[in-house]
Amino acid sequence: MDIRKVKKLIELLEESGIAEIEIHEGEESVRISRHPTGGNWIAPQVMSAAPGAAPAGGHAVGEASQQPPPPEGHTVTAPMVGTYYGAPAPGAKPFVQIGSKVEVGDTLCIIEAMKMMNQIESDAAGTVVAVLAENGEPVEFGQPLFIVE
Repeated sequence: MDIRKVKKLIELLEESGIAEIEIHEGEESVRISRHPTGGNWIAPQVMSAAPGAAPAGGHAVGEASQQPPPPEGHTVTAPMVGTYYGAPAPGAKPFVQIGSKVEVGDTLCIIEAMKMMNQIESDAAGTVVAVLAENGEPVEFGQPLFIVE
């Protein structure tokens, strides 16, 4: 499914009073929900992690409440549900790190959704002051990924 179609579905969901929509197109399907599913979210089976690979950081779900609040600035959020990747390939240099200068349109990360690699671009210019997602971890629609100041 084309990313432009997914973005259009997200816009339609935001404009309407609908809480959730699911579309099937051939063998592909997408579900967009206005409300997060909570802490019991299960990652989709389309993830392509290396066998035996563990997520970087190894944080438990309950540890999020113990972290300090993120720095202030412009928040770049996930435009879709998928798997977050901070670099173009395993072992490659990350697109951005804390302290990186970015311009509007610079690639910040990749989100893999339905076996498609989607480059996420910055919608603000400035300095990256926080990276809020872990490499290889699932992200939800609207989840904060970066803080740009």
